[in-house]
Amino acid sequence: MRWLVRGIAALVVLILVAGGGGYLWLRGSLPQIDGRIQVSGLSGPVEIVRDRNGIPHIFARSAIDAQFGLGFVHAQDRLWQMEMNRRIGAGRLSEVVGDAGLPVDRFLRTLGIYRQAERTFDNLDIETRAGLEAYAAGVNAFLETRSGPLPPEFLILRHTPERWRPADSLVWVKMMAWDLSGNWGGELLRARMARRLTPRQIGDLYPPYPEGGIVALKDYAALLGDLRLDALQAALPAPPDPNNGSNNWVLSGTRTATGKPLLANDPHLGLGAPSLWYFAHLNAPGLDVIGATLPGVPTVVLGRNDRIAWGFTNTGPDTQDLFIERIDPANPKNYLTPTGSQPFETRREVISVKGGEDVILNVRETRHGPVISDILDNAGEVVGEREVLAFAWTALRDDDLTAQASRKLNQARNWDEFVAALRDFHSPQQNIVYADVDGNIGFYAPARVPLRDPRNTLRGMMPAPGWTGENDWVGFIPFNELPNAFNPQGGAIATANNQIVPDDYPYFITAEWSAPYRAERIKELLNAREKHSIQSFKDMQGDVRSPFARIFLPYLLEAQVTGEAASEALTLLRAWDGTMDRDRPEPLIFSAWYRELTRLVYADELGDLFEDYWGFRPVFMANVLSGDAQWCNDIGTGPRETCAERISLALDRALAALQDDYGDDIGDWRWGDAHSAHSEHRPFSGQPVVGALFDIDLPSGGDAETLNAARFSIADPENPFRQFHGPSLRAIYDLGDPNRSLFIHSSGQSGNILGGYRDFAEIWRNVEYVPMTTDRREIEIDAKGTLILEPAS
Repeated sequence: MRWLVRGIAALVVLILVAGGGGYLWLRGSLPQIDGRIQVSGLSGPVEIVRDRNGIPHIFARSAIDAQFGLGFVHAQDRLWQMEMNRRIGAGRLSEVVGDAGLPVDRFLRTLGIYRQAERTFDNLDIETRAGLEAYAAGVNAFLETRSGPLPPEFLILRHTPERWRPADSLVWVKMMAWDLSGNWGGELLRARMARRLTPRQIGDLYPPYPEGGIVALKDYAALLGDLRLDALQAALPAPPDPNNGSNNWVLSGTRTATGKPLLANDPHLGLGAPSLWYFAHLNAPGLDVIGATLPGVPTVVLGRNDRIAWGFTNTGPDTQDLFIERIDPANPKNYLTPTGSQPFETRREVISVKGGEDVILNVRETRHGPVISDILDNAGEVVGEREVLAFAWTALRDDDLTAQASRKLNQARNWDEFVAALRDFHSPQQNIVYADVDGNIGFYAPARVPLRDPRNTLRGMMPAPGWTGENDWVGFIPFNELPNAFNPQGGAIATANNQIVPDDYPYFITAEWSAPYRAERIKELLNAREKHSIQSFKDMQGDVRSPFARIFLPYLLEAQVTGEAASEALTLLRAWDGTMDRDRPEPLIFSAWYRELTRLVYADELGDLFEDYWGFRPVFMANVLSGDAQWCNDIGTGPRETCAERISLALDRALAALQDDYGDDIGDWRWGDAHSAHSEHRPFSGQPVVGALFDIDLPSGGDAETLNAARFSIADPENPFRQFHGPSLRAIYDLGDPNRSLFIHSSGQSGNILGGYRDFAEIWRNVEYVPMTTDRREIEIDAKGTLILEPAS
């Protein structure tokens, strides 16, 4: 990483030597927001009005030109983020950051996601292809016409961006699907557990739902053969966070003060600096859409037009499977299938590494997908000579038309057009709520969800034998039979990654629904009022009373204590209602106790697998404390420990650790001192000097299960309570007057630390909002500037 140090040093020296002049020169990397620029690729002029909050409103004479304008403003404000995103998806990160990028590059080049993005482009309809090309032309027009320096990250890393291509947009659509489709990691971990634990123990650790029974798993260890799964896990990048989630709910006019629907949405994702999202408004004949875009993608992903509004939560389906493929003993270039021996498909990938030698990957693919064990330097030694591990995922298809669905969704005018758009929505599966100005509400969960062979008893819980055919995918759930509702009785729909189908639903979606705590809290608050308003929806999105704490606090209050600190802590907790207020000590005491309790309950059984499994695991922990007490016994000691003893010991350990970190006076402790919302910059987060410039930190309230979700990782040894995940944006849509709708995301519109990089951060933390109107008269009040893009003569 010496090149990074040199880049930082060069930038610092430049600023010091040039003084104010150096700073002014760097400010030349900020966008031009007034005046006129002649560009190639437009059919007519495009006006870009940046309102008082820096949100661009793009007025064009065609939808294609509006997408050109979106590409231009994305590049103006988020060029570094776009560069990182496309390089991650393409497996070309190492070209910029050196060998630190190799684990990700090896894996994503093996999966071939960028190759799939290139192939997908040819299968899209002509309108979607034209929009992607126009967007790319807009990005490239900025690169061609810009003056002054590039944003600071480019200068520090001494990197210059390439021209934008349509596949760069499509690969980020697929990477968003990747971030929301992480069940392969659970399969691999459970397979590793099978060599240490009994099937019953694994079933305990992965309970399907609070009301459900234990997952029935067969004795699986023998099937794993010579697979050295621990070494393979160590070589793979960490899988996406399986707890990526969101909230959405919608009420019909019978339940609102205006008599028209209200819709709320807050997708929970990893917090980034800048935010994953960028607000924009596109206006052209047949198009008037506003909301949250993804820099690099030419459509509004979450938002509204003048007729309808929509919001997403992640369904969490099982759309990935790992297959154990058996190599043909007579021919190691082949693998076994139900119809005999077949040759591997092969390709050669060359990864260029900044400051290092090229890395060569020889990738094999089977009928199920790419062989991920080939990312290892010596696959035969690590995986064994008889088997390899292949990866199947619904997004690894040439006919993934999700980008096409997004274009159609932006222009949909009613429920029928909304549903028609979603027929092309293939990955990732989302619970999409709907409302329109005519008073209708609805919900659909579109995607390609695999139908597995009826002989498949593993149901996505473990890597499956690939040579028998018994575990193959045999199709997808028919679109018309995916979960959906239109104007349901009761006038309310709410989802929060919970189980969205009844127990008798005829198709398998997943065995790992998220716990229903947030969904139950939404329903509780919706039912607490006869009529709801924008204000009551704001209050709900800001709610930090924890259902999780309400479940586990009674167990803590039964702790048998003798020390002064423990007595004082319990006195505070007895008066606490579970509100995770950032200015109070009780949330910190409770969270530290729960962290220690999880360690005491299952670290002994899991051994060296503990760190990989360690997390909140609320359903499992509730089952243990309510009756499955065998887990409370420490298998490494002689006497048999009880859960009551573990609860008390966990409190003692938690208080001792907190006193070391925050002092002896419990009354001075604050949840926000430990629990800050940390928005992480790629790749400078945690780096000396620059990390503090680019990361964003704010004390925050909430926990993983509050509606104002604020997930932290209790497995993090350095910052176990630091929030890394939460509402990446919040939106409230008023279908009585759509221009009263409100939005906020977690950083600022600009991705340049010299601009409005942090403008929204405190507003977001405080659950405040900015208006998002499509009324040009309101847009122009105190507008920051108007830029006109003109076709080059």
